[in-house]
Amino acid sequence: MSIFSNILILSKAISNSILKGEKPIELEKTEIFNDDDKEYIFKALSDEAFKKDRLVLKKKLNKKEAWKIVKSKIDVPVRRIHWNYTAAVIFIGILGSSYFFRDTIFNNNEKDKSTIIVNTEIDPGRDKAILTLEDGSQIALEKGASFQIQNANSNGEEIVYSTSERKPEKVAYNYLTIPKGGQFQITLSDGTQVWLNSDSQLKYPINFIKDQTREVELVYGEAYFDVSPSSKNNGTMFKVVNKSQEIDVLGTEFNVKAYNDEERVYTTLVEGKVALKIKGKKYSLNPNEQSELNLSTNLISFAEVDVYNEISWKDGVFSFDGLNMKGIMKVLSRWYDVEFIFKNEAVKEKEFVGIIRKNKNLEDILRNIKNFGVIDNFIIKEKTIVLE
Repeated sequence: MSIFSNILILSKAISNSILKGEKPIELEKTEIFNDDDKEYIFKALSDEAFKKDRLVLKKKLNKKEAWKIVKSKIDVPVRRIHWNYTAAVIFIGILGSSYFFRDTIFNNNEKDKSTIIVNTEIDPGRDKAILTLEDGSQIALEKGASFQIQNANSNGEEIVYSTSERKPEKVAYNYLTIPKGGQFQITLSDGTQVWLNSDSQLKYPINFIKDQTREVELVYGEAYFDVSPSSKNNGTMFKVVNKSQEIDVLGTEFNVKAYNDEERVYTTLVEGKVALKIKGKKYSLNPNEQSELNLSTNLISFAEVDVYNEISWKDGVFSFDGLNMKGIMKVLSRWYDVEFIFKNEAVKEKEFVGIIRKNKNLEDILRNIKNFGVIDNFIIKEKTIVLE
């Protein structure tokens, strides 16, 4: 049984004792924590402020909201569980008191029960992109390298376009291509900000034509748009074109995921208003709503989603909730520019919940996943990772 599973069992027992007003003797008996850890936890649980919170939780605890609180505090992946209020009470108490799963809890011999073979250390992705100019020439943009042309400059982490005072006679386009293992940010000439995820490409005008719709194309990949409102751009609409759909925008924030190796396109509205046009039909999205377009059937569905899970990537965090291991490894393969091979096909369908910071090296992430019992072993050899 994994350490996390043992902690869950213990948390239920301690919570039941606390809710009955009894001393949590289970905490004293357990061998999961050392004496310092036990003292810290007991102090957190004995705090007067937490006692008041506990009474409120006992009567009104919302399981969904409880999980959100726990998820926002944890910085290690955790296996999907059927969350219940007793476990939530203890975890909110501990995590809310800045316990945050000290490394000493997990750094024991359990993770070494099977061999882990690592031939190569794989570092996380970084800020990098390829800029393709109108004449077809290409410039490599990366952190630490500055670049400047007439109406654009880059510090290696983002590229910023300024509005030209001269009215362009025709639309001239640039392309920004983000390779696997990269990310980049761009500010368009109208002030719209776009965050581009790994393995993505954006086509956009160097300057937008006055009084004409501001249109860009997400050729493939994933992008988060913070659109400059029409009120600041002579009332002009903003449009994003991508696989089989158009998105009309009035001034808003939204995420589009349209990878070449995926059969579905996801559009998630954070705030504002957008209208989707698919095969001549129009659909509207509400904040916290996501559309899912099946490219094979052209059928579209809508669902309310946890926006944080969809957009956390732009803030340096992968938030996995409801994804199976196959989907998670696809995300990690783009960021770390590696290939995953599942030796055990059954592992692909295991569901997993986790908050993973993008600045961690891949070996650490896989060790955490292994420690929680989702995989038995992994082998890293150059750019190929075998999961067992």
